Amino acid sequence: MRERLVVIGNGMAGIKCVEEILQHDPERFDITIYGAEPHPNYNRIMLSKMLRGDVAFDDIVLNDWSWYQEHGIKLHAGVRVARIDTAGRYVVTASGAKTPFDILVLATGSSAFIPPIPGADKEGVMAFRTMEDCEALIRSTGNCRQAAVIGGGLLGLEAARGLLHLGMEAQVVHNAPFLMNRQLDPMAAGLLQAELERQGMVFHLSKNTVKITGRKRANGLRFADGGTLEADLVIMAVGIQPNIDLARDSGLHTNRAILVDDYLATSISGVYAVGECAEHRGIAYGLVAPLYEQARVLARSLCGKQTGPYTGSIPYSQLKVSGIDVFSAGDIGGRGIITALQQYDGIRETYKKVTMVNGKTVGAVLYGDISEAPALLKAVQLGEEVAKLAAPETGVNPAEASAAAMADMDTVCACNAVTKLTILQAVTKDGLKTEEEVRKHTKASTSCGGCRPMVQALVKLAASGKAAGGATVEPVAAEKVSVCDCTALDHEELKQAVSRISASSPGEIYARLGSSQQEGCEVCRPAVHYYLDLKMSHEGLRKPYPSTILGYGTASGMLIVQDESMGSGFAEEGSALAAELRLRWNGISLPRRITAAVAEGTGSPVAALIRDIGLVSCPAGWEVYAGGTSGRPVREAQLIGLSETADQAADLASACLQMYRKEAWYGEPLWKWLERIGLLSVRETLYDPVNQEELLEGLLNRPQPIEATR
Repeated sequence: MRERLVVIGNGMAGIKCVEEILQHDPERFDITIYGAEPHPNYNRIMLSKMLRGDVAFDDIVLNDWSWYQEHGIKLHAGVRVARIDTAGRYVVTASGAKTPFDILVLATGSSAFIPPIPGADKEGVMAFRTMEDCEALIRSTGNCRQAAVIGGGLLGLEAARGLLHLGMEAQVVHNAPFLMNRQLDPMAAGLLQAELERQGMVFHLSKNTVKITGRKRANGLRFADGGTLEADLVIMAVGIQPNIDLARDSGLHTNRAILVDDYLATSISGVYAVGECAEHRGIAYGLVAPLYEQARVLARSLCGKQTGPYTGSIPYSQLKVSGIDVFSAGDIGGRGIITALQQYDGIRETYKKVTMVNGKTVGAVLYGDISEAPALLKAVQLGEEVAKLAAPETGVNPAEASAAAMADMDTVCACNAVTKLTILQAVTKDGLKTEEEVRKHTKASTSCGGCRPMVQALVKLAASGKAAGGATVEPVAAEKVSVCDCTALDHEELKQAVSRISASSPGEIYARLGSSQQEGCEVCRPAVHYYLDLKMSHEGLRKPYPSTILGYGTASGMLIVQDESMGSGFAEEGSALAAELRLRWNGISLPRRITAAVAEGTGSPVAALIRDIGLVSCPAGWEVYAGGTSGRPVREAQLIGLSETADQAADLASACLQMYRKEAWYGEPLWKWLERIGLLSVRETLYDPVNQEELLEGLLNRPQPIEATR
């Protein structure tokens, strides 16, 4: 019997959680969603474009009415939940209707913050937060000519730009000395202000509004310094406040928002919170990427999947403000923050600033050209040495140089977790030609839109075959090598083809692949079976064939050795670790036979550094290496990471092995796969808690054959 899942909130965070649940376990829940707005799920970030008239509502809908029907979701749009009975396990709407739940997810989001300014309740004072707000603003412009926008942050500037487009005078009032003071430094803010003034905006900085004047309807503002400003429309854009009344009145622990732990659980069992209404480790996030990260962790947890905790996010903004690209990440000012790099190009009107603490990257600002944003965001997130941030070569297009320098598995779109490789393959493998086609296919830049310049650069890069520095790479078609004479497919194409085929036997698969031989040949047969095994593993299915016909490497043939010369104080832990790896890896399928070693120190007779995977004891714990080989030429393994305990080392090594299983081509040595994927991207994947847990789960939950013949 399915569990009853009720989601209060039809916004971006709540529906992202539902989307992830449907992906992991679509049959697990009967899902009911309550949304206060009478609309399907839409992209709130795009409301400013709707205000400007650039898009219609249908263009910003993320999931239309049919999506809910197709997935059997009961959507109550335009219905507010008035009460939660946490003891009786049901919710009550404003009309008195009750809906029982086993699991409740609060995704109530936030509302526009209206400061307690006298006159804020007058007619002509509005917020800019919802679809209804946007529509009301558009209607108001027919009778109003002068608008005052209180708030010089992102939302206020976007509202002002929309009002200008609608033919109104837009004056922005901000209580700080420069615009977007939480995201920008004075230099970047000054450049932004100058451009917006050229577009027609007027700014009143360091002004505190103490009253909205007028009798019944607003007619202006009065400032603390005695100054005044005429306005027949006042827009409040000073921030947001989490919607927590429902949770607080129902007995949940709240502070600024609903308090949650690292798995988004509230103070009441079975009740969770995600998105802008959730407060995690003292922070309530208002940006899309952190909310989506929370949704992924919560969805996996609710589906019973092993997942790492949500440990917080590096705050960053990568957005287009009134047609100008702006990027900001991490700490850009304050005590102890040192400017490591500052560049201004007056001709191109671009600006770049990188900040550091003790030589480590802690923040960055880009204005005008944000092509370096993914690389800088990664540097901030990893705390990379500032000295490693290389500038593009003279004469090279910065966007293309940054795009080419990214590793294949680097994330381009943090909101939707889209990598560089996914975008490149959309062009080279799927034949897409335009940025818009790639956006629709991959979802990259469809949420906040901040990564759009990088998506454009990657599409151009993939189509032209140009690498950083202007060097030309061979076209993909020229590098293609067929797996065998039976098929024209290369390993990547064969792997993808098998993943899309639904068949009950290998014979059916060969027929669907268009193989010239009914049962394939000795070269392609083990590859097809291996890729089929990966498909079964991913879908949690049992293999419809005995394991003896597979013909590819298995962990039963894997050599795991340990250093026989280990000291007495170390031998027990080393032996236990080797035994644990044998247990975990027993019988798993591999693209190629590998060797692994457990040793005490890099100088051990076991020579762990020339093994595919080596675990080496060190004073700080265990070092985990990968990619070594004793073949010709001998290759020394590369350090994947350091673990404090043997259990953590076993997890890291096992996750690396599973990543190799999933991404390598059949017959590809581990060192060659590591070289192709890139050490940095492998490290980033393995050290992401959610990714590591997913890899470990895939290794543990591998399907077993119906019949295993020895």
